[in-house]
Amino acid sequence: MPLPHSRHLYRSLPVTNGPDQCTVNFSASFAVFERVPVQSGYVVIPNVRTSPPTWLALVCAITLPALLGGCFGAPQAPLSTSAGTMAAQAAGARVAPVFVASTRRENTGTISESAADGGAHYAISMVSVPPAHKAGEIEEPTFGKANPEKHFAVLGGHGLEPEDFRLQIATYLSGRIGSNRDILLYVHGFNTSENEARFRLAQLVYDGGFGGVAVLFTWPSKSDLFSYVSDKESATASRDALQKLMRDLAQVEGVGRVHVLAHSMGSWLAMEALRENAIAGSRNLGNRLGDVMLASPDIDLSVFKTQMSRLPGANVSVFVSANDRALNLSSKLAGARPRVGAMDARNAKQREELAQLGVKVYDLTGSSSGFIGHSLYGDVPAVVRTIGAQLGMAREDAGVTAMIDATSRMPAEVNVAPAQTPTLSPMN
Repeated sequence: MPLPHSRHLYRSLPVTNGPDQCTVNFSASFAVFERVPVQSGYVVIPNVRTSPPTWLALVCAITLPALLGGCFGAPQAPLSTSAGTMAAQAAGARVAPVFVASTRRENTGTISESAADGGAHYAISMVSVPPAHKAGEIEEPTFGKANPEKHFAVLGGHGLEPEDFRLQIATYLSGRIGSNRDILLYVHGFNTSENEARFRLAQLVYDGGFGGVAVLFTWPSKSDLFSYVSDKESATASRDALQKLMRDLAQVEGVGRVHVLAHSMGSWLAMEALRENAIAGSRNLGNRLGDVMLASPDIDLSVFKTQMSRLPGANVSVFVSANDRALNLSSKLAGARPRVGAMDARNAKQREELAQLGVKVYDLTGSSSGFIGHSLYGDVPAVVRTIGAQLGMAREDAGVTAMIDATSRMPAEVNVAPAQTPTLSPMN
């Protein structure tokens, strides 16, 4: 059922639950979490600690199962009429929405058929995080159906028309303050299923304490280690859809900034979409583009230089590891051409090449998680917390409240200052 097109159905309802507090609106809620002070430069990711993260809930004036969920923090009273969501919340799981824009043709249950011609179709999913979740992990069953008491789970959702997709995001944002008005757009990488991408985004949001709205852009990866070339073609075919999604999100009523977090091959896709927008005259998405964070970017260095030339002043960060075996293989497949995500930040020449592009470099070479080392951005808790700290930094619009049908109070021209990184163990 789409959201009613009334814009005057909202009032507040304060809710307090122990150390975590959130003001639940009939339009939105607010989360409180610790910010970590940071500075610019090359850094080794420290063991940053933050207070327990909190996710934002929504109670709408008209009860809609697709729009109701709990705070991603201390469990609240069940807010959804969905039996699955209520049961998960009663068991202590944290439930929150993940908005999905997809160019995967195998998706069912969506209203729009635009994906058939290369466009995206849209949906909303309710995703739960288990009560005993450990930072950096995505708890899934070895076999059988997911149990929300122990595993990440999709508890329901439905397709949306493009206009309803934007309107429902605006409804979730309405009433939020400062960085909680932001959108985090996540673009997954090679060999990734849609469920894997949804769970990864939910985990990043929860572990990082992000207080805004999560949006997943998922493209037709075959989830097959031997389909690298096919995946690259699918990513290429999805560029226009992602370009449009970025523009649409920047135009959502009340939005603060649109942050982009992309992984592996998804980093190339995200940068291509940003480049296309820049060529079309929307380099900074109408002053709404926030942080662009590229985790293990599977991008040829020369291509990355070309992409960055179209994005002067953009706040781009890259997470690199010289031990990334997946990117080392990708480099070989590309004729030994260096991948940005596998560059050695300890190498003065390579470090200088990146510095000339104006990007911020996080060196994860010393981090340890798994044999491949390609998903450190989500697997290492300190890295996830650093991402969350950067997204939640204080800024000039900290007191602005998002309201549907309200005019943004952001200045007409805003040059987003470079994000800062933790003041710990700076590299020489």
